[in-house]
Amino acid sequence: MKRRAIVTVQGLVQGIGFRPFVYRLAVKRGLRGYVKNMGDAGVRIDVNGEEDAIRDFLRGLEDERIPVAVYTRIDVEWLDYSGEYPVFSIDDSDMGRIEVKHSLIPSDAAICDDCLRELLDPGDRHYLYPFTCCAICGPRFTTITDIPYDRERTTMAEFPLCGDCSEEFHGPPDRRFNAQTICCPQCGPRMTLYAPDGSVVDDDAPLRVAAGLLYEGSVLAIKGIGGIHLATKTTEDDALILLRERRRKPGKPFAIMSPSLKEIEEYALISGRERGLLTSLARPIVALRKLEPFPLSPYISPDLNTVGAMLPYSGMHHVLFRYSEEPALVMTSANFPGEPMAVSNREAFERLGDIADYLLLHDREICARCDDSVIRVVDGNPLFLRRSRGYVPLPVHLPFTSIRNVVAVGPELASTACVLKEDKCYPTQHLGDVESPGALAFLREAIDHMTKLLRLEKPDAVACDLHPNFLSRTVAAEIAEEHGVPLVEVQHHHAHLAAVMAENGLEPGKEIVGAMCDGYGYGSDGSAWGGEILVGGYRGFRRAGHLEPQPMPGGDLSAIRYGRMLQGILYSELPRDELREFLSQSCLEGYKHGEREIDAVFAQLDKGLNTPMTTSVGRILDAAACLLGVSYGRTYEGEGAMKLEAVAAASSNGVDLPVEVIDEKGVLVLKTSQMFRRLFELRERHDEGVLASALHLAVAEGLSKMAISAAEKYGLGTVGFSGGVAYNEMLNSVIRKRVEGMGLRFIRHRQVPPGDGGTSLGQAVVASLKDL
Repeated sequence: MKRRAIVTVQGLVQGIGFRPFVYRLAVKRGLRGYVKNMGDAGVRIDVNGEEDAIRDFLRGLEDERIPVAVYTRIDVEWLDYSGEYPVFSIDDSDMGRIEVKHSLIPSDAAICDDCLRELLDPGDRHYLYPFTCCAICGPRFTTITDIPYDRERTTMAEFPLCGDCSEEFHGPPDRRFNAQTICCPQCGPRMTLYAPDGSVVDDDAPLRVAAGLLYEGSVLAIKGIGGIHLATKTTEDDALILLRERRRKPGKPFAIMSPSLKEIEEYALISGRERGLLTSLARPIVALRKLEPFPLSPYISPDLNTVGAMLPYSGMHHVLFRYSEEPALVMTSANFPGEPMAVSNREAFERLGDIADYLLLHDREICARCDDSVIRVVDGNPLFLRRSRGYVPLPVHLPFTSIRNVVAVGPELASTACVLKEDKCYPTQHLGDVESPGALAFLREAIDHMTKLLRLEKPDAVACDLHPNFLSRTVAAEIAEEHGVPLVEVQHHHAHLAAVMAENGLEPGKEIVGAMCDGYGYGSDGSAWGGEILVGGYRGFRRAGHLEPQPMPGGDLSAIRYGRMLQGILYSELPRDELREFLSQSCLEGYKHGEREIDAVFAQLDKGLNTPMTTSVGRILDAAACLLGVSYGRTYEGEGAMKLEAVAAASSNGVDLPVEVIDEKGVLVLKTSQMFRRLFELRERHDEGVLASALHLAVAEGLSKMAISAAEKYGLGTVGFSGGVAYNEMLNSVIRKRVEGMGLRFIRHRQVPPGDGGTSLGQAVVASLKDL
């Protein structure tokens, strides 16, 4: 019997070659009708034919599904047979602005094996063409200007298909059938090599010439998929020193790219989990353990035991390496501190002319700037340091459906924003530090783009951090005022708690114990929190414990000049003369103004002048790095803690530090002053690695002790770990083992960063459930 079925498929079904897949399924079964994209990012299929063939078609949607497709919902409506369709076809998209509920916007995908094979085949018309792609690979999110996903709503709209590409686009058997971003040397974007003054150096073989310049030690700005990289060679110190001087980043680790796993294995250890991440469609940067001796320049990631490496993800990278003999090239985001990455050719000439010796640019617009994602495997668990290209805009699925839509603007450093709609949260791409007008504009730009793609005309609430002076708050207030909706303030560590709960599927009404550890968060009492044991859920929390408050002489200066933080901790533990002598002889690099600054800090501590107290784990790690001579000041976020972890990882623990937890009016407090006194006493008898390991173990034991005690007191069975400190391998491992050893469940992040890049998710969830 002949029937008709209207099939609506929602999920990740646009921009991945899904319509050609449906076409082939239907034609193979002799069905008639059409498939088309819908304005809600879903797909509508109208199939007519024998009922058995239609049912087999429906089974094929599942059984033969293309690997990248994700179905969140399939609805089937059975109707009487319609004879109006002579064949099965791919119809024009429906532009109706339907609300996006169940469908997903595709993320960028690395070049596939088939396209790469053609790229390297001298007999193929795509030979060495850097923009080669097909229906299942290539840029997506960074090119999409609107949905439904069709060429005219991407930045490829200005490149009409040539005859050959058009034939492939309209040819059902072809891999490029209905692939929206395909192109070739005849009709697609072109690359050109420029001098900083805008004069053309080469437009015939720009990638070959660029490879030669990199070999000579030049610094190049290279426009890629989601933004512009700064590139140079990794085998000579001079090139890296020059790049660091020009970019004003003296110590921050640079990401590097190698042509294959073979080259990466020459300088780093790769586990099975890390290998899978490196070769995934997302092609993130993966923080890997360095091989020793490290064969590349130490200036790639100075004084760290890890190196961030990635594989090529676009045709231009593969062509560049074809002409290069380097085992790796630096590929770091092209920006100055506090500014977003450059994406346009105009920005490249205006902002990078003093950094890059040459600029390798193309003429395709980047719609959504998108840094490379960064992942580190910690205690066997992949953690995002930066969630961006390859993963955005895929959502975090929530364990509940919200009654309101929320925009959350995130905190200030290493930030993302987030849009919550019904049962999904959509974090934006990595935004960086929101500390400048350019960064503020990027924050608003990212929110506007995401809400446009999600068809969110108006939020019901806007969430921001509790801190009254974060610049991101100005964007939140602006959006709230534009739409006349409430502005919801969310305490920083409560946002961390809510984020780790949400992505682990904990429903509203549930409570956990959270070890929320980072460098800084504005506390509910106005003080600087950062080593917190919280008990609570989405709707609220109680502070059950924290690290011993320590003075920060000069406030935020103590987070930059580590000598100040160390001096504040040891101020009440050592005689002044002994402390002053030690600081002036061993820690003078921890002060900008030498001994004069040491004396000024003593005066501050004596008078209690500008010495706010902090419970921060990050500040404890910074101070320890200074005491042990590992790091004396911050040139990038987390520098002291990262370098301290590196020396601890190279050593085994040989000493014990005191771990004392006291109860102060029902709140647990981990004493840290005595840990530092003992470190000071042991510093001449043990090397810095042994003592760094001992401090990590003591802090982990203390946090575990407080968390377990809080779980017992409140009758809770789950402990979560979040915050920037949750990237630390030793702290993660020890806390997990202690918690699980007591029969408790240990949860951590999997889909968003533990650091501040994940707090926008928590802000959104808290605001969605708050009584307004």
